Amino acid sequence: MSPRPTGRRPLLAAGLAALAAPALAQARWQPERPVRWIVAYPAGGGSDMLARLIGAELAKGLGQPVVIENRPGAGATLGADAAAKAAPDGHTLFSGDSGAMMNNIALFRRLPYDPVKDFRGVGLFADFPLVVAVPAASRHRSIAAYIAAARAAPGAIACGTPGIGSPHHMAVERFQKEAAIQLNLIPYRGGAPGVNDLLAGTLESMMVDIASAGGAIKGGQVRALATTMTERWRTLPDVPTLREAGLADYRAPVWMGLVVPAATPEPVVQRLGEALAQVMATPAIRNRMIEIGVEPLSSTPAEFDALMAKDRTYWVPLIRELGITLEG
Repeated sequence: MSPRPTGRRPLLAAGLAALAAPALAQARWQPERPVRWIVAYPAGGGSDMLARLIGAELAKGLGQPVVIENRPGAGATLGADAAAKAAPDGHTLFSGDSGAMMNNIALFRRLPYDPVKDFRGVGLFADFPLVVAVPAASRHRSIAAYIAAARAAPGAIACGTPGIGSPHHMAVERFQKEAAIQLNLIPYRGGAPGVNDLLAGTLESMMVDIASAGGAIKGGQVRALATTMTERWRTLPDVPTLREAGLADYRAPVWMGLVVPAATPEPVVQRLGEALAQVMATPAIRNRMIEIGVEPLSSTPAEFDALMAKDRTYWVPLIRELGITLEG
């Protein structure tokens, strides 16, 4: 039998260990029950698909199931509001995209949640590359020709978007502003109807995400004139960017990341951020995202918060200046 510790030093060491134990446990937070991931869009769509893909892998790192809860409607405000009012204990996540976290500030006079005060970032996980697309038989053979035609006949070229206030719509607005052109904007109820009209040749052009139109582009049924990325999209190496077309400062963020209620403790946020970063470093996850036309992203919580703050300084004033609203 080993001797029983005596003296002040062993007791002091034991006391320090006891004090350190709660801090250590807090630093390595683990969820105690299934984690709810709220998606503010319908099941089966791109946002839902990404949440299920990433969530399944995230569950392995967290040691608890990640359950996707779809709460679509009202410009993503229903889902965002539910997430904002959830208990700040790390058991509720939200797919915070550039619409819910940024554009809605200007698109709605009153929001049931505050994108700035009610959330904090966990980490980025995706960017949706957009393209200016035309039917295969279009007269517009290049982005330069498209811009020239738009300048020659303001308002004559129809350009579809998946809806008023969508990130795609915002991308077109910035495109018009920086290229000094005026298009005839046609808002659809989602991307699929617009892509169908492109395929039929009844829509002259559209700002569409590659995830929705990638198959038609690769199949030669739709032509991509330019992407909104800062660099050429890896699966469309022959398609130039709008920056290459002379819009040197052009950027249209369509990012998505995990956010949690603002009062979530720092150790919980850091633990979730580490788990998400591990998922986003997984080759199988990254490759699958690229296959479906989505750029994998990764960031720290602080980097995500900084990106949201920076983008709001440009897009919120622009949307207000243009008078775009989702309210009557």
